[in-house]
Amino acid sequence: MTATPAARPLRLTTADAGFEAAFQARLHWSAETDAEVEETVARILQDVRRRGDEAVLEYTRRFDKLEVASVAGLEISQATLKQAFDSLPAAQREALQAAAARIRSYHEAQKKAGGESWSYRDADGTLLGQKVTPLDSVGTYVPGGKAAYPSSLLMNVIPAHVAGVREIVMVVPHPGAQNALLLAAGYLAGVTRAFSIGGAQAVGALAYGTATVPRVDKITGPGNAYVAAAKRRVFGQVGIDMIAGPSEILVLADGSTPADWVAMDLFSQAEHDELAQSILLCPDAGYIEAVQAAIDHLLPQMPRAGIIARSLNGRGALIHTRDMEEACAISNRVAPEHLEIASADPHRWEPLLRHAGAIFLGAYTSESLGDYCAGPNHVLPTSTTARFSSPLGVYDFQKRSSLIEVSAAGAAQLGVIAAELAYGEGLQAHARAAEMRLPPKP
Repeated sequence: MTATPAARPLRLTTADAGFEAAFQARLHWSAETDAEVEETVARILQDVRRRGDEAVLEYTRRFDKLEVASVAGLEISQATLKQAFDSLPAAQREALQAAAARIRSYHEAQKKAGGESWSYRDADGTLLGQKVTPLDSVGTYVPGGKAAYPSSLLMNVIPAHVAGVREIVMVVPHPGAQNALLLAAGYLAGVTRAFSIGGAQAVGALAYGTATVPRVDKITGPGNAYVAAAKRRVFGQVGIDMIAGPSEILVLADGSTPADWVAMDLFSQAEHDELAQSILLCPDAGYIEAVQAAIDHLLPQMPRAGIIARSLNGRGALIHTRDMEEACAISNRVAPEHLEIASADPHRWEPLLRHAGAIFLGAYTSESLGDYCAGPNHVLPTSTTARFSSPLGVYDFQKRSSLIEVSAAGAAQLGVIAAELAYGEGLQAHARAAEMRLPPKP
């Protein structure tokens, strides 16, 4: 029997002189993509743009080892999605429905709060406002090579559906397309078309369109390095959600939450892959020892113990802080994807926290609930980008058009201002266009 590897996250104390350098070294992660990946992706995208279906079919045969006569043979019908949904065990189907309902309810509330058109009229009768309209089409990449992620599908498709997007195209590598739970999620969420295509060729097909795969306006969803590189390259041709880095969790603990719970929460991100980052910040040194003991006790029970150990050893940290205020300040510097406040009084600390993808308040709010069924989106900014970006939401599938209707009285006032500024910029046609609408001088 293979022995379970030990997990020893880096132990740091903020009061130590070398803390800053050690902390920065532990946080560092390069988002640079391997040059070979970039070269391969560039070649695939160029080929898909030039040859369309023929190239998609060729790469599907090469990478997915899937022999079909045409790309049309890779399309997954609505009947297949519904059949997958109907075939699920009752408990699985009900869980999927409950999660989808909560996610839809949250995003409906999000749309109502800030996703409506508005306008008003000035005293002179000029109308000003904003028209909010959904995107026409969206492509969602759903990982499905090594594992299937129906939760990712729900989180990407439901807000697009709530926003009013008419065409939602799902692409998923062939192994994932055989997963009934994933296909059922597509049926439940509102996917309009689905294809068993993965990798950079799937991104290229969505970005450029082929004879079979429709071109979309925006591509969302996570994937491997090739998918991320492809999304980066097609940005500008289409919109994208974000370029996600390794998963992250940061736990602020005051020592009141059972140590086993916190250890398992650290595991919940570490099990994703070796580059995932799990950090604990706590002012209680004894509690940090208890969490390390829980790690030692629980790790042998984990099927993915090897991945968890490599993640915690390579990028994990248990950090002793002077107090909870300092822990909050450090958290703001990290700007983590997932931030748990494992405290008896989480609302005391939440006002001090400015940067995080999602904030989980209190001992009972495990990050895993947010991943699956709490309701808010689990597609979150990583690698400190929570300092300037937000979770995926309804707003990512809408665009805003300004509304301007100037009355004759309004033109008489605004035209003088616009003409003056236009002449100052040397743009005479701008100035004359405004002046033509001025009332005749007496």
